[in-house]
Amino acid sequence: MSEATPQRIAVLGAGSWGTTFAKVLADAGRDVTVWARRAEIAEEIAEQHVNSSYLPGVRLPAGLTATADPAAALHDADAVVLAVPSQSLRDNLTAWRSLLPTGVSLVSLAKGVELGTLKRMSEVIVDVTGVSSDQVVVVSGPNLALEVAQQQPAAAVIACVDHDRAVAFQHASSGGYFRPYTNVDVVGCELGGACKNVIALSCGMAAGLGYGANTLATLITRGLAEMARLGGKLGADPLTFAGLAGVGDLVATCSSPLSRNRTFGERVGRGETLAQAQEATGGQVAEGVKSCSSIRALAMAHGVDMPLTDAMHRVCHEGVAPLELVAELFGRAKKSEWG
Repeated sequence: MSEATPQRIAVLGAGSWGTTFAKVLADAGRDVTVWARRAEIAEEIAEQHVNSSYLPGVRLPAGLTATADPAAALHDADAVVLAVPSQSLRDNLTAWRSLLPTGVSLVSLAKGVELGTLKRMSEVIVDVTGVSSDQVVVVSGPNLALEVAQQQPAAAVIACVDHDRAVAFQHASSGGYFRPYTNVDVVGCELGGACKNVIALSCGMAAGLGYGANTLATLITRGLAEMARLGGKLGADPLTFAGLAGVGDLVATCSSPLSRNRTFGERVGRGETLAQAQEATGGQVAEGVKSCSSIRALAMAHGVDMPLTDAMHRVCHEGVAPLELVAELFGRAKKSEWG
């Protein structure tokens, strides 16, 4: 039986991507309420139709509302979009659990693997709420927030093990500048979204060291091989990594100066400390800095070789200088490209 297209949607999180995706949904004709942790951001969105902290210069739809009260945002919602950072999803969702409407789609925008548990975001959602996995939807793809907010043409993947539910949310988010495709491979879409942040760190570091397009292409391609190896071990569809949630997201995040992970990595490559890079990128830690450790641990638990991910963990958490790892990575044992 086909799922009805959600009409009233709560977006929990008013960062750059949460606000942008709320705009996408509102522009697609949905009734959208954003929850913001800070009351002043909620007030600015509701009254001035801007979010100057995260999307300066972008006008938000007049019908988009916002609140600092999660209960008000969730009241009568028939889909809930979770737009908080991956490592804070569990704590936030625990606080919201009793407020969630029964049976609605829970849509994850977060890209990461949880530290400690090594769970993907959909697994965290199931773990905290007790819902069935077919109630969880994942959005992934090459979606740099500012470009989407500026209504530059973009595409994404709406993944859910329940195909009808994925189609319903596809309809809810489709618009003139945003084209979502469906996929039932939640594992592959989530791993692509998490791993690309780590590879973007390495690309940024390479740029900071002064390396050019050949090095960038090498890191992107070998990074793709790493995520595909891990995905294959965890049951993902290999084709997913050739699509928008795989190579699409990887190329955008590794190449664009709008990517926080790439920018963070570039500053570290130039010799800045992690604290200096964090301060220069708006005081927010790039997702890849945390995810490199959890993805590395997940790979080790499943016997998967991920040398770039391991290298990023060592730079970010063991104090190894990026330049030290270049010779090490290029001095690894020779092997077949597909070995």
